[in-house]
Amino acid sequence: MNKLLVTGSSGLIGSEVVRHFNALGWEVYGIDNNMRADFFGPKGDTRWNQGQLLAQCKNFRHIELDIRDRAGVLKLFEELRPTHIAHTAAQPSHDLAASRPFDDFDVNAVGTLNLLEATRQFCPTSPFAHMSTNKVYGDAPNRLHLIENETRWEYGDEAYHNGIKETFTIDQSKHSLFGASKVASDVMVQEYGRYFDLPTCALRGGCLTGPNHSGVELHGFLSYLIRVNVTGGEYTVFGYKGKQVRDNIHSYDVARFIEEFFKAPRCGEVYNIGGGRDNSTSILEAFDRVAGITGKPMNYTYSEKNREGDHICYISDLSKMQAHYPDWGITKPLQTVFEEIVESWERRLVK
Repeated sequence: MNKLLVTGSSGLIGSEVVRHFNALGWEVYGIDNNMRADFFGPKGDTRWNQGQLLAQCKNFRHIELDIRDRAGVLKLFEELRPTHIAHTAAQPSHDLAASRPFDDFDVNAVGTLNLLEATRQFCPTSPFAHMSTNKVYGDAPNRLHLIENETRWEYGDEAYHNGIKETFTIDQSKHSLFGASKVASDVMVQEYGRYFDLPTCALRGGCLTGPNHSGVELHGFLSYLIRVNVTGGEYTVFGYKGKQVRDNIHSYDVARFIEEFFKAPRCGEVYNIGGGRDNSTSILEAFDRVAGITGKPMNYTYSEKNREGDHICYISDLSKMQAHYPDWGITKPLQTVFEEIVESWERRLVK
């Protein structure tokens, strides 16, 4: 029997992974302690999602555990011996990391180390998929030649038309403290794969999104933007004229890639996982798209100050993923992603 352990199981990616593998008939165990509510307050609370998983997924068991608890993690792995691990737990905000650097590093770097070492000790043949981030590249993508168009920034070099490859530098750039802690975890995942021959991969996510995201201003770009529109609030654009570009990938397509990796794991791999060029949008373009769905104009203010280390234009080059796993591809186009998130917020918030 396949026995999957998911960290951060009540979050966006974790809960999607739980649902996906539960539907495949796997035993699924989820670690989550609702740390997101501690990080972001009541709007970041994920207990609602945990409740849905317990009600809807018959093969799922929730485990209340903090991944910083090394003894607890080791004990769980010794007892459970999972056959597969999907590590999606994290402190995800580069803004918050600056005010809580110890919590950020302890969750992202030390927590990942705890999980890797537990895997090495008790289930070294179990594939380990880690959700990393494109912030490992720091602000180095901003040094590329960029062209300003009417609604978005665009790569000026044709070599980057399809986006950033995994060979792009992660050195000599400003990452934010969050990006630095994720670099530590990303490299450690690679090292356990290369040094100990563990089947591991680090998935450097673009904008991960979907209807189960508890998006807040400090994290969850698209979910938060749509929430503001649905509720008639006011969105703040931070710098770059609102033309900064992100590629957006639905959590379902992330879960599908993790399944493909589990089928044919490699040791110490890295993949840029995002929506690619077809699922890219600027903030201004996102305003128009969501307004076209809800019929509500987007209320926003503009701040000249951009977020530290923020990308001006980031698109994930998916060619390596698709070469290694040709059965995988994007199944949720951008319009569908928007429509699903709108429907979710309308159901959860609008009375």
